[in-house]
Parts: sequence; C-alpha cells; structure tokens
Amino acid sequence: MNSDPARQAALRQLRRGTFLFPPWGLYLLWTGSRFGMVGKLFGTVFIAGVSLIYTALIGAALVRMEWLKVEWRGGYVPAFTRTPTLPDYDALERHRGQTAGTSSTNAAGASARGAAYWTAFRGPDGDGHYRERSLRTNWAEVRPRVMWKQPVGGGYASFIVVHGLAITLEQRRKEEVVAAYDLETGRQVWAHAYYGLFTESLGGEGPRATPAYADGHVFALGGLGTLKCLSVTQGQERWSTNILLDAHAQLPFYGCAASPLVVGDAVVVAAGGPRQSSFVAYHRQSSTKLWQTLEDEAAYSTPVLARIAGRSQILAATKDRVVGLDPERGTLIWSHSWVVKMGNRNIAQPVVVGDKRVFLSASYGTGCEMIEIGTQPDGSWVARTLWKNLSMKNKFTSSVLIDGTLYGLDEDRLACVDVETGERRWKGERYGYGQILAAGRHVIILCGNGDVAFIEVSPEAPRELLRMEALRGKTWNQHAMADGRLLIRNAVEMACIDLR
Repeated sequence: MNSDPARQAALRQLRRGTFLFPPWGLYLLWTGSRFGMVGKLFGTVFIAGVSLIYTALIGAALVRMEWLKVEWRGGYVPAFTRTPTLPDYDALERHRGQTAGTSSTNAAGASARGAAYWTAFRGPDGDGHYRERSLRTNWAEVRPRVMWKQPVGGGYASFIVVHGLAITLEQRRKEEVVAAYDLETGRQVWAHAYYGLFTESLGGEGPRATPAYADGHVFALGGLGTLKCLSVTQGQERWSTNILLDAHAQLPFYGCAASPLVVGDAVVVAAGGPRQSSFVAYHRQSSTKLWQTLEDEAAYSTPVLARIAGRSQILAATKDRVVGLDPERGTLIWSHSWVVKMGNRNIAQPVVVGDKRVFLSASYGTGCEMIEIGTQPDGSWVARTLWKNLSMKNKFTSSVLIDGTLYGLDEDRLACVDVETGERRWKGERYGYGQILAAGRHVIILCGNGDVAFIEVSPEAPRELLRMEALRGKTWNQHAMADGRLLIRNAVEMACIDLR
C-alpha cells in the first residue's frame, strides 16, 4: 500500500482535474514527477476514455437544448452543426410570392424553344454523360456565370430539362410538388402539388426520385409511391396511381428512390412488391399495367435501358441482385447476386462497359465487381465475375466510363479504376459524398458541401481546373446539364451555372 502523502495528494488533484476538464488532467499527469512512465501511459488511456464520455455528454446536452443539431453528411460519423441543411419553407414562399408576377422567357408553358435533351435521371441514356455540346475549360482565366440562384423545397430529386424548362420534384411543407422553372431565369412556370410527406431519420424529408419525360408528359414518383403523369405545358394531371398499393409492397426505409424509366409506351418503376411486382410497367398514356415481374424487394438504384451482348434490355438492381429484363414483356433474361453489406441496398447505377460487361459498386465495405454477360450453348443467359475488389466504393453516387476507364467517388475521394484488371490507377482529392457527371474528358462533381468542381481526368492523374462555392450545406442531389448550363440543387437552394 502506497502511503506517500505527496503522491496521494497528486493523485487526488489529478482525479479532480480529469473529471472537471480532461485536458487539464492530461497536463497534470505528464507534468507531474510522481507517476512514472508506465503510470503516465495507463493514465493517458484512462483520461482518453473520460474525454470521450465527457464529449458525448456535452454534445448530448447541447443537442437536447437545441444549441447543436446532428447531421449525417454521408460518412460513418455524424456532424454536429448549428445550421443543418433543412428546407426553409418561409424563404421559399417569400421568394415565390415576390417573383410570381415577373416575366419569363417561357411564361406560356413549354414550347418548341430548346430541345428535350436531359430527359431522365443522369441524362438521356442514364449513364451520367453530357454529350450535347462542348464546354469551356479555361477556368483559370474566367469564372463561370451563375445565371440564377434561389430557394427550393426539400428532397433529393435532380432535374430534367425539356423545352426550356428545368423540372424537379420537391417537398413544400406537407405536399410534394412537381415544379417547372424557366431555364433562363429560374422563374417558376408551373407547379403541381399533392399531399405527401416522406421522412426518415438520416436523410430527412422529401421525395428522392427524379422525374422522367417523354412525348409531352412528365412522369414523377414521390417518396411514398405516388406516380403522376403530367402535361409538360402546364403541369395538368393526366393520371395518377400509387405503385406500392398496386404492388402490395412495403415502403423501403429510404422511400421510393429509384426514378421512373420510360421505354417505348411503358413507364417502368421499381415497386419491390411480392407476387411478381418487383418491377411494374404502366402504359404511359393510361396507367394500365403492361407487365410486372420478379418478387425481389426494391433497391434505390434507377433502372436503365441498355444493349448488352447484342440484346436490348432493362438493366436494374434489386435488394439482392442485378438483373436484365426484357423491355417488352418484363421477363428475366439473366441475374447475378449483388448483396450490399451491413443490410443495405444498392444505390449506385450499374455501368455498362463495352458490349458484354457491367460494373457494380457499393459502399459499406462491399466494393466493386466486373461481370460479363453472355449466352451458353443451349441459348440460356449467364453472368460471371471477371474481378472483384475494394478499389471503388460508390455510396450515394455512380461511376462514369470515359475512354474505357472508370472514374467515380470512392466513398468521398475521386478515384480511377482500370476496367480490365480492377486495379485502382489513382486516388485523388476529397469531394464529399456528392455526385459526378462526365463531359468529354472531364468530370463535373457536385461536392457534398455544395461546391462545384471541374476536373480533367486521365488514367495517369486528375487535374482540377475549377472549384467554386455554389450551394450551402449538405448536397446529395444529382446535378443535370442542358445546353451548357449546369443545374444543381439540395434541400435548401438551387442554381443554374453557365459552363459554355
């Protein structure tokens, strides 16, 4: 038993200092002469534990008193902030009221002005590529012009751009709203509102899916499963249904996040229901069911129309696999197991590589895989793994293929992967859990903090040509491009940036 009075006094002082303010306890420990090296090491571990408890208690108290808010920004550790990225409906309503009487270049609704180019989630081909025109690249000499910037409703939908209108789906209080804005001015041209409020604890409230367009009609899927067909001219409803009720399906934890896909006369949705209702095709003129298929639960990845191994097919992901479906009948062509770890569901779009290969990627420790699709001697279709590793982990975003090389956000860092070997060629800067688009030999990243980055990429190295502040707060929404204009938004504001 140690009866050294001076040591006992030092220990009492150390305990008081540690519990009152851990850094002070650490200072007393390492400046004291009576504890020895072993005692100081063990004491440091103890003080570190107390510090964690101390920090957690203070953080919990500040959150409870509403001095701090918890915000999930995509990583595995939440952020504490005084200003979380939440919709400001008062600001939105003031702005719409102030601009209600202003002129618009498209005030009468959609016209022939401007092509219907960016008609679906991640572009006309669903592959994240902008091919309409060349963009300016000398950003060291001139900065992009922000054409307009204004409040927007909540949610994670992107834009489509048709006939001079930028159309998105947003939350406004207890209503979901399909809204069309003049591409040149940002002025609201029309809005179609209906009751609907989806919310969950990590991402907050608002719809997730992006509208699609075909032949004068907009197809919008809300967070609770409401599917609307609206005229592009004035937003008038042609028909409406609920895909979850139709399919007897459960609402996924993060809501209906897979965007509609228009194929011929059909609009295809991922309902995730039993009884052959995983995917449902509605006639886009009447909402009559054309076909329904599979019994898988839904993922959060949007189906795309692709040509693989010489055959046109719908490439889609479900909760536990990736599949190829016949576009006319919905019959299964092939399937391949693809299970995202930690009980999550696929978010990233599969990427078609060449004629027969498909690239898959997910976060949560899952990684990526290259599969090859083909036929066997008996005519049946099969998918086989070419390689699988952790070189790319797309979380909320999808990779893009440029000149035979894959580029994407590996968690929050830009990375390059060789399609033949799966080897990571390089790993670049951190851009947060944002989104990526391809334009020629460049990628445009809408960063997780709302910045916009314009980067020249090659298998050798990336070269950042531009990074500018654009939006404030957490930004997970996919961006869109039309006529050289970049359309961006989050749950608070939206903007149009001229990249010509």
